[in-house]
Amino acid sequence: MTEFAAVKAALKTQAVETPSWAYGNSGTRFKVFAQAGVPRDPWEKLADAAKVHEFTGVAPTVALHIPWDKVDGSDGYAELAKYAEDRGVKLGAINSNTFQDDAYKLGSICNADAAVRRKAVDHLLECVDIMDATGSRDLKLWFADGTNYPGQDDIRERQDRLTEGLATVYERLGEDQRMLLEYKFFEPAFYMTDVPDWGTAYAHCLKLGPKAQVVVDTGHHAPGTNIEFIVATLLREGKLGAFDFNSRFYADDDLMVGSADPFQLFRIMYEVVRGGGLSSEVAFMLDQCHNIEAKIPAIIRSVMNVQEATAKALLVDPEALDAAQRSGDVLEANAVIMDAYNTDVRPLLASLREEMGLDPDPIAAYRRSGWAEKIVAERVGGQQAGWGA
Repeated sequence: MTEFAAVKAALKTQAVETPSWAYGNSGTRFKVFAQAGVPRDPWEKLADAAKVHEFTGVAPTVALHIPWDKVDGSDGYAELAKYAEDRGVKLGAINSNTFQDDAYKLGSICNADAAVRRKAVDHLLECVDIMDATGSRDLKLWFADGTNYPGQDDIRERQDRLTEGLATVYERLGEDQRMLLEYKFFEPAFYMTDVPDWGTAYAHCLKLGPKAQVVVDTGHHAPGTNIEFIVATLLREGKLGAFDFNSRFYADDDLMVGSADPFQLFRIMYEVVRGGGLSSEVAFMLDQCHNIEAKIPAIIRSVMNVQEATAKALLVDPEALDAAQRSGDVLEANAVIMDAYNTDVRPLLASLREEMGLDPDPIAAYRRSGWAEKIVAERVGGQQAGWGA
């Protein structure tokens, strides 16, 4: 049986990166509902993110999204990094944005127009410059590129353009920097997406080289997809670079991770543990939008959900599972998995937090802190961060 001490030791090494955009207003194509106290700039986003880390102890980095988090001045990003460090966090992955400019209506890096492709590549190169200034390791790329109708563009040529653009950016990466390529099977394109699945992302990353890795966004798959198989395969091939954690009921819902299917999250984390992925080489990021719920508590809850799934995965008895599998005992093998999943790990995590000098209940601690009331009172006026209402 796995010892609780070993489980705690492993959990202390885990880090969950929170996304700057999750602290801002968000919504659907129908409506964005503004919330009082929402950050108005990257600095206030980092202040909120620091509170998540303060109460969870395992959210030490914050991903930025450019241009949503763009700052002015030659030293602007260095100053932003210093601001973060002064509050106990660091800047994490730099996320590009090649989907909100009118020029990208027919695609960005895969567009038939060379001038549009150049614009997109220039933006990606700008993101690498920002990485240099912030000390960030990872450049995260998600392309909305695709087509809506058969014949709209040449599928093969679009892959050639993608290959060329990615290679240009890859060559610009520093020695310790990485490119993380994300995939999504549809939306906003409906007929064909240029990076629709893990196989396409893997093929491009394999061709690029060791600094290119695949991102698995848990909401970017067709219903019924066995995501843990993808995770196991990418880990086996040394090509799993990061997760974008969220939950979905229908499509890319971007709900709180673990809220829709906590058993799936557990199965994913088991393959992470089994494949040696519980390390700094695999970035555990949240990619969520809190449209109707309070943002900071929702992010704290999401971090806790990842911890719970990881703790349960660490409780799987590998020797008992191996014995059952080798003997062909189907029921016993499944029972080993289900016993771990059905374990209530909340007391273990509460004990772990106390050992780390934290409140055992991060949500309750946040509510007592007065931060929610403080930001509502102080963040008055100006333009709230988000998609607009």
